[in-house]
Amino acid sequence: MKLKKLLKGIPVLQVKGSKEIEISGVCANSQLIAPGNLFIAKKGLKFDGNLYIPEAINHGAIAIVTDIYDPTLKEVTQIICKDVAEVEGQFSANFYQMPSQDLFTVGITGTNGKTTTSFLVKHLLEQLNIPCGLIGTIEYILGRYRYKASHTTPDVHSNHRMLREMVHQGCQAAVMEVTSHALDQKRVEYIDFDTAIYTNLTQDHLDYHYTMERYADTKRKLFLQLDQIPSKKNKKIIANQDCPWVKTILKDIKTPIFTFGINHPADLRAYPTSFKPHGTYLELGYQGCNYPAFFPLIGRFNIYNCLAAIAVGLTRHVPLEKLIELAQTFPPPPGRLEPVTNEIGLNLFVDFAHTEDALYNALECLTELKKGKIITVFGCGGDRDKSKRAKMAKASATFSDLTIVTSDNPRSEEPLKIIQDIVQGFQAPAHYLVQPDRYSAIALAIEKAHPGDIILIAGKGHENTQIFAHQTVEFDDRKVAKEICTKMSLNTP
Repeated sequence: MKLKKLLKGIPVLQVKGSKEIEISGVCANSQLIAPGNLFIAKKGLKFDGNLYIPEAINHGAIAIVTDIYDPTLKEVTQIICKDVAEVEGQFSANFYQMPSQDLFTVGITGTNGKTTTSFLVKHLLEQLNIPCGLIGTIEYILGRYRYKASHTTPDVHSNHRMLREMVHQGCQAAVMEVTSHALDQKRVEYIDFDTAIYTNLTQDHLDYHYTMERYADTKRKLFLQLDQIPSKKNKKIIANQDCPWVKTILKDIKTPIFTFGINHPADLRAYPTSFKPHGTYLELGYQGCNYPAFFPLIGRFNIYNCLAAIAVGLTRHVPLEKLIELAQTFPPPPGRLEPVTNEIGLNLFVDFAHTEDALYNALECLTELKKGKIITVFGCGGDRDKSKRAKMAKASATFSDLTIVTSDNPRSEEPLKIIQDIVQGFQAPAHYLVQPDRYSAIALAIEKAHPGDIILIAGKGHENTQIFAHQTVEFDDRKVAKEICTKMSLNTP
């Protein structure tokens, strides 16, 4: 693409050099620059991109976006902008020719439920013959190509590139998990969403946002962004009416809002009737009528995820009867209350729950199925919000007969120090055991369980590695639990 075409609509102060050069790509990482690229020299939280301009040029950059003109740079075109971070997304969107405008684009934000809801929305749209790509925590699905996710919401260049690839692969829709970090760091700028879903807001990421009010204000940016998108004519916000923060986050939002819930009146309301190990029976209230339904996912919190997905169909004018039929085929996403089959009669589940609210919800759900004991295994990630550690212990103690506290992803922190923070939340030593080694902790839980008992291994879900200060090792809770169960079954007389 010619630079002069790439610059269309972007507020620049001046351009020093030729606008006729051919740009092969847009990149903000000097180490990833390819020949012919335009380098975005933005100031980040820790680094100033201007310091990496020489490295970018050495790697082949032929144009630089910067806020400071450097007269010594004679071989590259310099594009001077007042605020480089503000225009970064626009450069990416222009280069990839606004791919979100060629897709029915759904963004999902909230503390919990983003991943499950994104998989359900994708499944539902594809059952309606709308090929759909996905960008989220577990993987990126671009048509027939699937990639392991590096970030829940990648950088803005990767997002626009993947959306364009979805179009090339024949997708007609895209669903994205949108994190608060991504919103704060402008990773979804110039993505024109048709629909934005709000799942909930509970304590998380306060190491980054510091207060719940700032956390909520950051989530609100997604919905403000919808208000400012003129290209999409039938925009909708789909919101969880039961969340206490919903009014704060959606205050004065102009885009039409469709609500769902269980406890409060909503456009789509669920009335659960029976929780079973294979799913949930309920009635759905919509436009003055009640409809019997079945969701093949367990737990009250999964009702919210299913309602959000069904609401996407309703806002696209699909009859509720058809959506209820399709909901019976909803697949459980990897690592979300994922059952681990075994030969020793245990009800063993692996879940990604790594916040107080998520752990509480997962255990509350499993309590509905309880016939014996509930044993929970969990830890907390290092270099993350420390204030939630003791609260997660309280959540586990509320429902568990025994909690085994272990390591999650300690990262740069000392594992035993994290565990010390966690156990402050237990009221009595009898409520928990400590086993820092995660493999041994899972084995201990299985050894202490009897047939019919429930074991929840929480925190890592779909992840297949464990991150320490100086190494990352292979570790998959599902594989480990299955391996231990198999060994025990072979050793049972």
